[in-house]
Amino acid sequence: MPVSASLPVLDMSLLDGDEASAAAFRNALRHATHETGFFYLTGHGIPGEVVDGAFAAAERFFALPEKDKLEVEMLSSPHFRGYNRTGGELTQGQVDWREQIDIAAERDPWNEPAAPAYMRLEGPNLWPSAQPELRTVFLDWEQRCAMIARRLMRSWAVALGSPADVFDAAFGDRPSTLIKLIRYPGREDRGQGVGAHKDPGVLTLLMIEPGKGGLQIERDGEWLDAPAVPGAFVVNIGELMEFATDGYLKATVHRVVSPPMGETRLSIPFFFNPALDSTVPRIDLPAELAEHARGVSQNPDNVISGTFGDNLLKARLRAHPDVAATHHADLVKSTP
Repeated sequence: MPVSASLPVLDMSLLDGDEASAAAFRNALRHATHETGFFYLTGHGIPGEVVDGAFAAAERFFALPEKDKLEVEMLSSPHFRGYNRTGGELTQGQVDWREQIDIAAERDPWNEPAAPAYMRLEGPNLWPSAQPELRTVFLDWEQRCAMIARRLMRSWAVALGSPADVFDAAFGDRPSTLIKLIRYPGREDRGQGVGAHKDPGVLTLLMIEPGKGGLQIERDGEWLDAPAVPGAFVVNIGELMEFATDGYLKATVHRVVSPPMGETRLSIPFFFNPALDSTVPRIDLPAELAEHARGVSQNPDNVISGTFGDNLLKARLRAHPDVAATHHADLVKSTP
């Protein structure tokens, strides 16, 4: 059985105080992501009624008749946007037991034939006609979360001994964002909701339905529980932050265990990542930090690229083989 975990709790409102308060936040941010890779974030500025409204909109979406959800099925999108039925996604080749809709940055398709393959991921979302407010709610959520994420990135930069804007160019005005609305149905065996993995990008802000557990973080061979904390994001870094810091910051393996039979669990993760064609800078760490850099994790089955588009395309093709086969058959055989 997993043992109880207590992740660090960081109050982002400290950044609005004096320099001593801001420095305390930055130091706690660096420590949490060096040691654990995960923390709870309070004081982020998103009002409780906005959080409640996001969960209410997600609940309404999953309550739609199946035909309305299948109107926006991901299989129709070459950009990997839209709805997946329960069992429609894989992690490490195993079926994840959840239904979800993926909402990424709302863009026009990239139609330059000579562009790298990962630019095929740019494009419009699929919005259900039966719930027009979903677009309004989650484009607003995207903007709110992106502001928090940019502020965190600047805080990390200073905490790592670099200028505050060292990461700015990688994101520019076309960051790669992704919101997932996820519903985990109960299972008698409490099996795989989503399998063990590291996030392939930079930063994840996860809001979990109040009162729900299921998220588990691997530490020293144990699975540690990270249940919802009211109003707080669970924040974790991905493999690109490990790459940028030569392993000083840690991307951590995590998973979700299905709820018990008769229960469900909603979650809303927001992923904030560089523009697809951007390369994340390698940080020149101060000597006192560099001596604790562990190097980037090496996995021949998951080679980390500094260009985010390479990592995202690889992850999408593996997680959604049906979409890959339908729209990107030329890429499937060449994917390691």
